[in-house]
Amino acid sequence: MKNIISKSIIALLALFIMTGCSKDFLDEPQPTGEVSENVVFNSREGVEAFISGIMRRFRGQFTSTDSAGLNSIFFARSVKGNDLIQTDNWFGFDYSNANREPTYRRTTFTWNYCYYMINQANALILGVEESTTLSLQDKNELVSYGYALRGFFYHQLVLEFCPSYSVDINYPAPPIYTTPANVGGSMSTVGELYEFIVSDLRKAVDGLTDERLGKSYINKDVANGILAQVYQVMGKWSDAAIAANAAYGGNPSSVLNAAGYRSGFDDYSNIEWIWGSAQRADQTNYYYNAPAVMIDHVAGPYAATYINRDFVSLFSPTDVRGYFQRKSAAIVNVDDYRYWTTRKFSFSFTGDNAIIRTPEMILIEAEAKVRLGDDAGGHNLLYTLQKNRDVNAVKSTVTGSALIDEILVERRKELYAENGVEWFDAKRLRRPILRTGNQRITTTASLIADDKRFFLKIPQAEIDSNPLIPADINNNR
Repeated sequence: MKNIISKSIIALLALFIMTGCSKDFLDEPQPTGEVSENVVFNSREGVEAFISGIMRRFRGQFTSTDSAGLNSIFFARSVKGNDLIQTDNWFGFDYSNANREPTYRRTTFTWNYCYYMINQANALILGVEESTTLSLQDKNELVSYGYALRGFFYHQLVLEFCPSYSVDINYPAPPIYTTPANVGGSMSTVGELYEFIVSDLRKAVDGLTDERLGKSYINKDVANGILAQVYQVMGKWSDAAIAANAAYGGNPSSVLNAAGYRSGFDDYSNIEWIWGSAQRADQTNYYYNAPAVMIDHVAGPYAATYINRDFVSLFSPTDVRGYFQRKSAAIVNVDDYRYWTTRKFSFSFTGDNAIIRTPEMILIEAEAKVRLGDDAGGHNLLYTLQKNRDVNAVKSTVTGSALIDEILVERRKELYAENGVEWFDAKRLRRPILRTGNQRITTTASLIADDKRFFLKIPQAEIDSNPLIPADINNNR
């Protein structure tokens, strides 16, 4: 655990304050030495500077091009599905579903990065709780920020390192730490970890307000959005519907902007973005910015991602999201995996990354309504989105499981390459992902229901340094 959890958080605060201020946060003085814990947690402004440093790590250069930050985790999930096709590039092993061994970079990065962020959240919570100068109102709001951040990253861990919630709540899950730690803890269980995540996020929803420094920061809407995703995995549909509705505000027509869908997906000021990672020129992450760096075949440096022809066929000619084009006139065979590309994402050194958008929340609420027996309510939400995206959309008449399937397809069409929605849905619902169409790799990369390749093994470095984790933890994992 020593090589994963930092021994001292406050020693890094000077770096955080110098590099952490995004384009939606005011410029801070740039100290040249360490910043003491007393200074940081002595005022709301000091804590906000610390939070800015934490949020900078969402989009930074953590280790490598395919292990940069949250965007790398999301894009690795995206290419594990059937809708995208990845060449043998940075995310090639993820695409082939062969990137889960305990010494591989995907495994070690995902574990280390999530725990790094959890440790920052724990430092935030502890520092705020122990402050003697912050007002009670500020303490309540700022500590709630830490709960939201911690709950979010623990959810990423359990998604990445365990089978789905409905498979086995007693399955060994990553350790739970509630304070900054440099000594390893024992494994938890899936059930225990989800209980902890829900507790954190409910406290966050209760303590946060609508206000925030900018859209790259967490507020009550964001906390509700994270909670909706968690309840979705757990199958707590009434709770999922309430949280999702609160996250987008309850009026779907007012938070959709079809005209902005083809603007490059690089500007978090879009009304549809509930939460996004902001970028600015003097803090660019250069070529670490998946998905744009991989998908954009005009300005993107890698141009390594293509679109499955079967996925392209799901879009009508008038659907604004069907923003596809042929790679080149020289590629005439539709069976060639390079045939289709998408213009959904535009690469730039200052492009923002989406984390949670309103359409996802609308579709979570729609799915929840159908699963609770309200087909009409689910239909209405689904059609509101469909009509916004396609002027010629026709309202569906299917019900029950067929309507659920239609909502799941709509989620793929709406969110492809953003957050790994196809993988997320297949895993939580215990469905296979079968490679079809003009995929570059087919049978060997297809996933059966509850396939072990839906999750990663525990990093060997963690096993070696943490005596509380059994040496044989990865046996049959």
